[in-house]
Amino acid sequence: MSKKRERELPETLGLPADGADSHAHLDGREYDVDAVLERALSCGVRTVGNVFLGPQAYRAGRPLFDAHADVFFLLGVHPHEAAKMTEEDLADMRAAFQEDARLRAVGEIGLDYYYDFSPQQDQQRWFRRQLALARELDQRVVIHCRDAEDDCLAILDEMGFAGRPLLWHCFGLGPDWARLLVERGWHISVPGTVTYAKAEALRESVRTIPADRLLLETDAPYLSPEPYRGKRNEPALLGFTAREIARLRGEDLHGFWKRCGDNARNFFGLTV
Repeated sequence: MSKKRERELPETLGLPADGADSHAHLDGREYDVDAVLERALSCGVRTVGNVFLGPQAYRAGRPLFDAHADVFFLLGVHPHEAAKMTEEDLADMRAAFQEDARLRAVGEIGLDYYYDFSPQQDQQRWFRRQLALARELDQRVVIHCRDAEDDCLAILDEMGFAGRPLLWHCFGLGPDWARLLVERGWHISVPGTVTYAKAEALRESVRTIPADRLLLETDAPYLSPEPYRGKRNEPALLGFTAREIARLRGEDLHGFWKRCGDNARNFFGLTV
């Protein structure tokens, strides 16, 4: 009987505490937040962005992070929930941003035609309304877009978001799309799928994204990188994503790790 090969532990990458996970969902039942963040720091992830999917999730989950000053927050209504969104939700979001300096971006917001859990008309309406809120509050925007790239880009262009601080979350497209986003002055965040052999377009893209526009993310609990594909993701595993992108770009891992962490902190207006 062959012995099962043990997975490489993220601690063995030896990364310094300069890393940043720009996008994670840690407020769900899957996680012991204190333990997850302790593991993250031991694996070099100092800064984590927790994404609250709507004002109710924010009010319920924010106290989980009271003791963790290196966690910042994103708040937005996901396109999956657009059919249920109300004016009250928008007002609650506005109040939360006005009250809480740890809220650093409106997101993740956008369009998702892959699942189509909400009618496209509802998705587009509330995407526009949340973009308008971001402009009103002078806040950054973090985009979710799946199988709706043309409509998403058209709305962003129509509403004048070229040149504004915008991060395209969970990027998985080819170099031509990366160029379109970079030309508009935006940033790109890459998840663990870049470690998958069949993600050829994304693997080509990461070779071309300018060094100062590239961020890393887990999208935990989803999209774990190899060698943890299929397992629950968490910030401690971010180093495997960084290692593969650094290899594809021909860069030193430690220098790449620090630069991506600093890119995230700069984008979200945090102390580097």
